[in-house]
Amino acid sequence: MKRILIRGGRVIDPSQGLDQVTDLWIEGQQVLCLGQRPEWHADTVIDAAGKIVCPGLIDMHVHLREPGREEDETIATGTAAALAGGVTSVACMPNTEPAMDNQTAAEFVILQARRAGNANVFPIGAITKGRRGEELAELGGLVEGGAVGFSDDGSPVRSAEIMRRALEYSRMFQRVVMDHCEDTELTRDGVMNEGIVSLALGLRGMPAAAEEIMVARDLILAEQTGGRLHILHVSTAGSVELIRQAKRRGIQVSCEACVHHFSLTEEALRSFDSNFKMNPPLRTRRDVEAILEGLRDGTIDAIVTDHAPHAPEKKLRELDQAPFGVIGLETLLPICIQKLIEPGVLTWSELIAKLTVNPARILGIDRGTLKPGAIADITVIDPAVEWTIDPNQFRSKSRNCPFAGWRVRGRAHAVLVAGQLKYTAASLPAD
Repeated sequence: MKRILIRGGRVIDPSQGLDQVTDLWIEGQQVLCLGQRPEWHADTVIDAAGKIVCPGLIDMHVHLREPGREEDETIATGTAAALAGGVTSVACMPNTEPAMDNQTAAEFVILQARRAGNANVFPIGAITKGRRGEELAELGGLVEGGAVGFSDDGSPVRSAEIMRRALEYSRMFQRVVMDHCEDTELTRDGVMNEGIVSLALGLRGMPAAAEEIMVARDLILAEQTGGRLHILHVSTAGSVELIRQAKRRGIQVSCEACVHHFSLTEEALRSFDSNFKMNPPLRTRRDVEAILEGLRDGTIDAIVTDHAPHAPEKKLRELDQAPFGVIGLETLLPICIQKLIEPGVLTWSELIAKLTVNPARILGIDRGTLKPGAIADITVIDPAVEWTIDPNQFRSKSRNCPFAGWRVRGRAHAVLVAGQLKYTAASLPAD
């Protein structure tokens, strides 16, 4: 059985409270052990001196577009982009065409991911049939097909009764309900955050209240049902505070923040560049500070990209006609380093926890740890390498990146999935 040695790296594994310079041994598909073993032979040696070695990163909010919109992304290209970003596992959302609302649809995604042979893909099944919000999907069949959670992401579940039933079923199936919080009566035809900037630009706004109303409703339903609720892409100070208070009351709720929501503000829309148009929209500096505080104090459990690829010709439309969404898999690490590590918002261990063990716990998947016997999904990070973000070099099919041209530090150096070396920075073009 093939044995791999990752030598001399700073091994950080929040699942074990581990942060030390040591060796990591892999045998076959599993983590073998930590520590120096001079008497052992390694078939492959990865020099990790000066690097960070951690469990493979997990992005629990990704859109892979297949089936139905392969011009934007495919499972193969999306998972290749994930590897380039240091991500070994993604949870993919069900807003495909047709929607992922049945067992066969979930099985198709898993099959395509296996064929691609890149990162792991864990499907998120739709809460309602066709994501129309009218009737619960066949949740049991989705679970049998491999779905690890339920969401109508891209659309809210307008009916409180249907959301209540979904939360009740989440207890039965031991799966999380992942909640897109938006009152569409308040956001109809909106382009960006509602406020002074939208007024100045003459663009229809999407108020913070549209998110917060739905967050409040579903926290009440989670408390009533005892179901497992996860709030997607938290973007407002009010939402952060509502979730903080709910956690203090013992409600089973977790939440996530997107990289762009703690890195950018609504001011970016003054450029009228559709690569800054997403839903929820970029908010105010006050909202950004609240998200950073939520990350710092543990209110926000996970960091995600909400990787939402769109073919270039779609994003080239006028701002009010262009689709919402930005890509983020290949810029996840450097932006987190710039916005969270360098300013001291999070330690490396805290950041890695929000990208590994916490998402694994929320989704109930056997990833996010380097314990002996665990599946050897491993990311080796070079925290010092400097480079300029160029979407034309991305493995994603789309180019709608809000960080193009940024000079950044840090990226994946090597990525292993189930003990197989799937990506190495040695293949990158010179900067």
